[in-house]
Amino acid sequence: MADSTTQHEHVSSLSVLQLVHWQEPKKSATAFGLSLLVLVSLATLSVISVVSYLLLACLCVTITFRVYKSVIQAIQKSDEGNPFKSLLERDISVSQETFRSAVEQSLLHLNRFTRQTRRLILVEDLVDSLKLAGVMWLMTYIGAVFNGITILILADIIFFTTPLLYHKNKTQIERYMELVGSRVEDMMEKLQDKLPAAVKRIKTE
Repeated sequence: MADSTTQHEHVSSLSVLQLVHWQEPKKSATAFGLSLLVLVSLATLSVISVVSYLLLACLCVTITFRVYKSVIQAIQKSDEGNPFKSLLERDISVSQETFRSAVEQSLLHLNRFTRQTRRLILVEDLVDSLKLAGVMWLMTYIGAVFNGITILILADIIFFTTPLLYHKNKTQIERYMELVGSRVEDMMEKLQDKLPAAVKRIKTE
């Protein structure tokens, strides 16, 4: 069971990576377009309206296709039945193993999040807590300019466009990332040198 769960997670990760890296442009464009459309709709309409419009659009497509196929079957005097028969017969139920695996993974991430939050809030490591404080301070300015939906829209655009830009400008980006990383490390070392010995980072082997 563990092997099948691990294999399923690996396949899911590969599918996501393929979408993000545009290995299949049609699927990536479809996923990007749909996700962006839903987020933009949520920015202008209520959740109930967005869900209603999506279901209405889906029903319009399926009903129109069903009526069209019924007319064609009547003209050709064929008895093919429901055009969605293969989809209707497909098993879409969630197995107990899949559900249990999802719950276990969610619990694992939740416990990891709570441990990290406790460590940062209770200042187990002063430098890491100062980093969190700096990030939260920046987030106050971001929150004053953007709302949650706008941030999700920007995140969706970055999620799909960054890997593509990275592959096209890999050399330049890696050079700048190394430069920024060295600057940050130098700043952290200078900061730790200025801290009292009692609150410096304790490095464990």
